[in-house]
Amino acid sequence: MNRSKLVIGIDIGTSGARAVAMAEDGTVVATGAAKLASHSDDHRDPIGWWKAVQAALVETLGGIDRQNVVALSIDGTSGTMLPVDEKGAPLAVPMMYNDTVADRAFLDAIAAHAPRESAAHGATSGLAKLLVFQSLPGIFRVIHQADWLAGHFTGLYDVSDENNALKTGYDPVSRSWPEWIEKTGARVDLLPNVLPAGTPVATISPMAAEAFGLSDDVVVVAGTTDGCASFLATGADQPGDGVSALGTTLTVKMLSDRPLFAPEYGLYSHRIGEMWLAGGASNTGGVVLAEHFSPERIAALSGEIDPDVETGLDYYPLVRPGERFPIADPDLAPRMSPRPADDASFLKAIFEGIAGVESLAYQRLTALGGPALQSLRSVGGGAKNTAWTAIRSRKLRVPFLPVISEEAAAGTARLALSGARKAGVL
Repeated sequence: MNRSKLVIGIDIGTSGARAVAMAEDGTVVATGAAKLASHSDDHRDPIGWWKAVQAALVETLGGIDRQNVVALSIDGTSGTMLPVDEKGAPLAVPMMYNDTVADRAFLDAIAAHAPRESAAHGATSGLAKLLVFQSLPGIFRVIHQADWLAGHFTGLYDVSDENNALKTGYDPVSRSWPEWIEKTGARVDLLPNVLPAGTPVATISPMAAEAFGLSDDVVVVAGTTDGCASFLATGADQPGDGVSALGTTLTVKMLSDRPLFAPEYGLYSHRIGEMWLAGGASNTGGVVLAEHFSPERIAALSGEIDPDVETGLDYYPLVRPGERFPIADPDLAPRMSPRPADDASFLKAIFEGIAGVESLAYQRLTALGGPALQSLRSVGGGAKNTAWTAIRSRKLRVPFLPVISEEAAAGTARLALSGARKAGVL
């Protein structure tokens, strides 16, 4: 009798770890979660990361026949780096995705040699963190969070993926570490070997297989960043598929058949298979709504809104001057007047304004060389507001498709499925 083959996706985020077991058809059949705080009082403690991953994985495996697992993959926070020795032991406190490098000389060296469109610019870049760590005694590699955790399953601490490596200076177009990196003074011998996301890396180590009760032929698959995993989880998989995150800010992402780079908008592209994931973040979004209304008031007023009738107001909702995308202008002024007499109309005008920014954002991606938007999936708290959704649908004029999952771990599981097929175990 054929066993029902499963894969595991693991996500390590800022507050904890999650794992999902996924069947061949994409159905999630078991999940597990663990809070970092339950395993360490320091979110920079890699041992705490690993304990949380172990706990989430064990919980997930408890809901399935673990002998059915054929592959697993891991995503991590983009730009989180740690130096390790040959056995993978951390040599210093990791630098998290949002930790900044203060040494101006390092940042100036990158600025002098990195191409304008490289994602390695800036004080939080992976390359800047490599320059900080590279003089440590006994150093073997400087790797990303997901690389280190995957190494616990393979015993290899010198392998990364194209998405995590992007902010460390990797060139996804040529699929190589570019020559200019050495000119910054960086030790290129400390950079990991990079594989495309979803590529089989190695079979699980005997030690890890025994620890988790898994078969010794489980394939460990190159992972991705948490942001890319969240996009993949939605089910978007074709050029022109867009995903809007309606949270504190508005983030738009779209699959493209060609790379898009526009540093003036903070826009760069992740390579996923033979497609490219491009996106940008606006300063508009839920933060503007929260400035004027409580969640309860928004819910009540939304019931009074007729989304099919335009207010005629032309808002660009911002809390303060300054915008990143789809307009790159640090001095762009909020446009939120005149204010209607009644609150429902004011809320509606803000909804329309944010939807207008969203529409302009996708138009900008197309103008920069991407495909026209073909479909849209929505995540985040704002996606649950039916009046706002109807306004967005009217302005964007593409099919609004259901989101399969908002769990980054489910997106990483989809990479594991891809890798399992490439390895011939599915």
